[in-house]
Amino acid sequence: MNVMTQLRQLFFGGIQNRRNIDESLPNEKEFKVPNVDKVIEEGKKAPTKFHKIQLHRICDPIDTEIYTASGWPSVSGDALKALAGKVSADIDIFDEVDGNAEEVPETSIDEALATNNEALSQNPEVSVYGSAYQAFGGGQKGIEACHAIAALCEVCSIDSLISNFILPLQGHDVSGENGRIHCSLNINTETGRLSARRPNLQNQPALEKDRYKIRQAFVAAEGNSLIVADYWQLELRILAHLANCKSMLAAFRAGGDFHSRTAMNMYPHIREAVEKGQVLLEWHPQPGEDKPPVPLLKDAFGSERRKAKMLNFSIAYGKTTIGLSRDWKVSVKEAKETVERRACWFPSVKNATGSVKGHIERAATNTPVQGSAADVAMCAMLEKSKNARLKELGWKLLLQVHDEVILEGPEESEKEAMAIVSDTKGIEIFAVNSGR
Repeated sequence: MNVMTQLRQLFFGGIQNRRNIDESLPNEKEFKVPNVDKVIEEGKKAPTKFHKIQLHRICDPIDTEIYTASGWPSVSGDALKALAGKVSADIDIFDEVDGNAEEVPETSIDEALATNNEALSQNPEVSVYGSAYQAFGGGQKGIEACHAIAALCEVCSIDSLISNFILPLQGHDVSGENGRIHCSLNINTETGRLSARRPNLQNQPALEKDRYKIRQAFVAAEGNSLIVADYWQLELRILAHLANCKSMLAAFRAGGDFHSRTAMNMYPHIREAVEKGQVLLEWHPQPGEDKPPVPLLKDAFGSERRKAKMLNFSIAYGKTTIGLSRDWKVSVKEAKETVERRACWFPSVKNATGSVKGHIERAATNTPVQGSAADVAMCAMLEKSKNARLKELGWKLLLQVHDEVILEGPEESEKEAMAIVSDTKGIEIFAVNSGR
């Protein structure tokens, strides 16, 4: 059973292949699936292991810009999010309540969706919905279809997390003595960065996206602590240096939340809110203060800041305006206009021929940034592993995960070790945290 093939049949049955006009998907197709419901087919006396189902297109033809290399419409996560629209990000029925995982809302998922759909149907803003909205007839049916596809994206995301990260961690081949997890490291990468496998510990969710608290499963040995030295926004800082981009350099020198500053430069209404003191770029609490006097930009304009963050990293890795328009769920024209407000142009690009221009653009993205970041992280690991005082205190280098260098050592010397880690021969650590 191929789930992707079935999804493609449901959404795009009858569509013509983009690369070969002589090929097209059938309007209806038979699939053999596991007989989990114990269906007894006609002429059979008992349920068989598999049974056959007929799938046909369930909506009008859908406009899509995302295709596979073979010419068929893609049904990847990004493609499904484009079908659903902004509801896939803005309406998250699996979120925790007030950040407390133990609090469970009384309203069921179905009730929450029904209530939300009812409110939206009274005053629908069609722009928030993806291409599935019109394909399913618009109105309430279009809204329900978009939310259903958004929920499908969520299920696929959870399934990927389980199959690609959680289940491999439970295998006997990854556990060593005393319950310690050991992975294999690969240093033969294009950029020089370390990559992990069996299990891929670098697949663990980012700290701010760890909604299921998976990171809490990784703990130090009894009596020890972990120090995580995070080179905060290292690649963007390297990009600013390599490109000598004055606006980026100025933003980093000003300090604070770089992505919030980018959002302020992208959106006039956010800049106006900052200038009027309605929101703060950042906040440094003083004794006795438990919350800022006005909302932080990242809280008040979370959606815009996410787009700014996406733009910052997309520029670093050469994503096109078409790719950004899909990520942001806006028109290509709007994405292009937004990028041009933040673009840093290489002087030789404008007059270069096609092949030379392509070479300049490729050389200006990805590998120099990631490679330089890998060099900085490698230097940090060498300095820390050679530090005599850290060795004397019993601390050792444990792992590198992207821009994080992780050490383990005795709890009683944690504070001194943190001070050493945060200032090892002038190598700047942008954030240092410890955990047990």
